[in-house]
This record gives sequence, structure tokens and C-alpha cells, in this order.
Amino acid sequence: MKPYYIKLILLAAVILTACKKAPENKNVLFILVDDFGYNDMSFRYNTFYETPNIDQLAKESTVFNEGYANSRVCSPSRASIMTGKFTARHGITDWIGAPVKEEWRKKERFNKLLPSEYIENLPAENITLAEALKQNGYNTFFAGKWHLGEEGSCPENHGFDINIAGIGAGSPKGGYFSPFNNPKLEDHIKGENLSMRLADETVRFIKNNKEKPFFAFLSFYAVHGPIQTTQNKWHKYREKAKNNGIEKSGYTMGHFLPVRQVQDNPIYGGLVENMDDAVGHILNAIKEMGLDKNTLIVFTSDNGGVVSGDNFSTSNLPLRGGKGYQFEGGIKEPYFIKAPWIENTVKETNTPVTGADLYPTILDLVDASLLHQQHIDGLSLKPILKGETLPERPLIWHYPHYGNQGGEPSSIIRKGKWKLIYYYEDERNELYNLEQDEGETTDISTKHDVLTNAMKKELFTYLTNVGAKYPLKDPNYNYDLEQTYLNRIATEKLKNLEIERLKILEPDFKPNDDWWGSKTKEN
Repeated sequence: MKPYYIKLILLAAVILTACKKAPENKNVLFILVDDFGYNDMSFRYNTFYETPNIDQLAKESTVFNEGYANSRVCSPSRASIMTGKFTARHGITDWIGAPVKEEWRKKERFNKLLPSEYIENLPAENITLAEALKQNGYNTFFAGKWHLGEEGSCPENHGFDINIAGIGAGSPKGGYFSPFNNPKLEDHIKGENLSMRLADETVRFIKNNKEKPFFAFLSFYAVHGPIQTTQNKWHKYREKAKNNGIEKSGYTMGHFLPVRQVQDNPIYGGLVENMDDAVGHILNAIKEMGLDKNTLIVFTSDNGGVVSGDNFSTSNLPLRGGKGYQFEGGIKEPYFIKAPWIENTVKETNTPVTGADLYPTILDLVDASLLHQQHIDGLSLKPILKGETLPERPLIWHYPHYGNQGGEPSSIIRKGKWKLIYYYEDERNELYNLEQDEGETTDISTKHDVLTNAMKKELFTYLTNVGAKYPLKDPNYNYDLEQTYLNRIATEKLKNLEIERLKILEPDFKPNDDWWGSKTKEN
């Protein structure tokens, strides 16, 4: 064969390969699970939960082992995903609806500080991720939990063409089985599962918009409380807990509240699997439609698994704490990115990243122009997917509140392997080497005072520059009242939680006659 023809064949092969690498329509599916802990997946440390669909997605993705939410609670993290900014900069520092200043006293927790004010809806001046993609020709869709403002600040006000079930509430008002009691989600079948319904709506949108590039944001209400599942799945996970060996004690006392130490809640196990079933439904639909090669998939959570407060649902061990806490269990998350057109994608990485990075990453991966003045705290992670590195940078969290789960008002800076926590109650610092101590068991701040002071300075330089707000001392603080409250929690509350934990593991457990409505339609 003549060299001329060989060159033509090679050129054609290059063109075909390039087309395979870079599809014309690059779609985006973003899956956000609520309160889903770092170790709530079966491919990680636990032997209790079963998440085969999420596990398979992880195998097909780049797994970020050091992936973080931008807050220990939901609304701030969600705002960071939408804006590409850390919480202190965009101003939503607590879940929207949380009491502030003197209103906090109504909780009767008798704390030293009064939580600061925060912005209570997603500021309209931001160009959200949805708006940025819409400007690039994308059809945009949102389904599920929003919790970034009431009417006037809902998904349809921030760049989403379609909004299914996205309202101001942070939990499913009607629970996980129809009727849903959601003004933006019609009831179809009594007893229908909420997670599967949201997946169905997402699949319907994709089928109707597959000829154009689409951005589908599936934001599960699961696995937030109230935790509910079917009788069949409860029975399955009760048997698993029994076979694993039921611990006599499931809790230890934290600073303000008991902290769950074991994964043996059969209701929560069933709720997790219900959500995983829904993930499998949409992933299978994408493959059946032939869209798996040109659909970018992002999977993450908005904060850690719930170990205290709410339903005390899970354990994040070996990570310390959970939702609401300043420790790794409160902010470290499942975090996967699947970009099918990136060849030889890195399978896992230990580079620390946050939800704020997803905005520029998505734009970069679909070849849209970056908006550096908008996603000012986020960086594109595309180089990491290709096996390259990012420069070391400070990651910052700001939570000048107490919250419902037992965490303390504090701010955090992570840089490389080092993590500094600054506490507002007593102005103390804690320093951890996360490479050697992922469970944050040993504070080494006094052994590294120069590093501690330097990181604290860098933290507060950032907070000052963005105009961060801080908690204030409560002039009505009473030490004796707080100690009385804490003693009651450490005795009565702890005892009742242990009783409740064992109760739902009893063979005759029955929450009500229709199992939250799920008996009308088993899922």
C-alpha cells in the first residue's frame, strides 16, 4: 500500500477517534443525595448497607477520596455547588430556617454564644451553574430537594427550565411515600416511593430532551429524615443486623448530644437501598437511550451522615462525628465524577476538593467558558481526571452556629494534610494531621504552634476579606443551666436512644398500620 493511502487511513482513524472522545452534545447529570455519609456505601467500610448501583458508578468514575461538602449542613453546601463559592463568601452559612441571635434561646440549650445571622435565600446576583449552562444552550431540569429559598428563589428563578418538587422545605413534608404533600409534585399512585418518582421524572425529562444538550439535577430528599422504608426492606436489614451481631450499646456521648457508633438501623438501611434503586433506574435508562458515552455524571452529598440529632441514623466511623459537626464525618462526602470522553481517566485521587469545584469542573468538561469571577473559590478538576495535579490551596469552612446535631460554632481551614479548627466559644485551636489521624483523635496544635498560628492567620484573612459574620457572646448565659441541660442529655436522652435503637430491631416492630403508606405499593 502506498504511503499516501496509509496517511489517509491514519488520518481517518484520528478523526474517528477524536469524534469518539468529544461528542457533539455533552450532557450533564448531577446526582445529589441528602445527608449521605462517606461510609454509607457498600464499597467502603461497612458490611450493612447495600448500594450496588452507586458502587458500579464509582467503578466507572474518578473517585475523590478527599471530597468535601462546603458545609456540615445542607443549604450552605447546596449554595456552594450552585455558585462555586465558599459559604462565608456567599453568606448562606446555616440551613435556611435555622434560628439566629436571640431566637436561638427558644431552643433552651443555654449556650454561651448567639448564632450569627445569615442570608436566607440564594442571592439573585449570582450566575448559577444552571444559568451558566443555559447560556451555553442547555435545557435545564431540577427534581427534588432545593432548600435555597421560598417562592421567588426556587429552581425556576435560578436557571432551571423545569422544577419538580423543589420548594423551600428541607425535608419531605409527606414522607417518602405518596401522598407527598408537595405543591410542586403531583400525587399519582398512593404509596409511590419518592426517590423512584424523582428518578422517573428525571428519566422523562432526558427522553424528551436527548436531541439537545441537557443539564439534569436530581436532588434526592433521601436519605434525610424522617427515615422511612418498606416492611420488606426493614425485614431484610433487621436480619442483616442480627446476623452481624447486635451491639449492646450503640452510642457514645459527644459534646452536646449522643453520637451513634454502629450501622445497624434497618429503617435507614432500607431507605438507603430505596435511593440506590432509584439511582440504578436512571443510570440504566441513560444506557438504554445510548447516552452513556456523552453524559457527564457527578455524584455527591451535601453533608455527612446523621449520627446525632434528626434520626441518629448512621455511623461514619472511622471518621469522627457527622452532619452538623466540624469533624471529617460532618463534611467528608461521597464524590465521583464520570466523564466518558476523557480517555484513561484516573480511577481515584487523594487531592482535597470541595463542592465549589464542581461548577468550574462541569463547565470545563463540556467545553464551556469558565466564569472566574463567579466560581471564585472553585477550581476545575479536569486536570485531575487526566492524571495531572493541582496546586495546593486552602479550603475553608465557616459555621458560626450551633445547629441541631451537636456541633460547635467554628471555622476550619485545610491545607494539604493539615486541618485547623478554630472554636468561637473559647477561642481555642485544634490541629490534626489527616494523613496520620483521619479520625481526629489527637490535637497536635501545641506541638506545632508556628503552623497553627500561620493557618489561623490565613483562615481569618480570608474570612475578613469576604465579610464573614461571627457569633456573639450571650449576655444571659448561665453556666448552671447549661450543665443541667447537658446532664439530662447524657442520662435521659442517651438511655431513650438506646431503647429506641433496640426497639426497631425487634421482630414485631411496627411503626404504624400501613408502614408510612408503603404497604399500598411495595417498592
